Amino acid sequence: MATDSPRLLRADAARNAEKIIRAAWEVFTEQGPDAHLDDVARRAGVGAATLFRRFPDKAALLRAVLDARFAENVRPVIEAAALDPDPAAALARVLGTALESVAGDHNVLAAARAAGVLTPATGEEFFAALDDLLARGQEAGVLRADLVPDDLHRVVVMLISVLWTMDPREDGWRRYLALVLDGLSPAGARPLPCPAPALRTRTP
Repeated sequence: MATDSPRLLRADAARNAEKIIRAAWEVFTEQGPDAHLDDVARRAGVGAATLFRRFPDKAALLRAVLDARFAENVRPVIEAAALDPDPAAALARVLGTALESVAGDHNVLAAARAAGVLTPATGEEFFAALDDLLARGQEAGVLRADLVPDDLHRVVVMLISVLWTMDPREDGWRRYLALVLDGLSPAGARPLPCPAPALRTRTP
């Protein structure tokens, strides 16, 4: 029994972390930036000390929530996209999945923004996947050749910004994604008027 104790303790700690992250997602989804960590601890069925031992502040907890949501909703689609022989269709699925995830986590992202969690590093894995899909799509001739990665990064930021202008529970963002996808196609594309400006930051 003594030999198994450290393993059991680690398993218990992992279960508590999962419960806390899940509870945090629920509480922040319901309450947004005004949510309190005491509410999260109660929802998770753990003491405040247990929560703070694992997540010392709201920012740390929100980072864990965003990481968990990305791993659950977006990363599997990115991994499938890497194997898709049609990079344009794969790009459309990745963008659609990401926007659907952002729309569903609207209040969580508002809380993350308020806590200063959204940094240039937040979207690195996502943007790296877009860069790869763009390169493959251009090589295959299914994405316009005059695009550079920064163009696509800005397009994503624009699409996410659109979500803040509508009820996130509705699917209005799909209209603008369809318009953008048409613009990424080489069919009938006119030359872009100037080079892409330098990109200062990348936000998810």
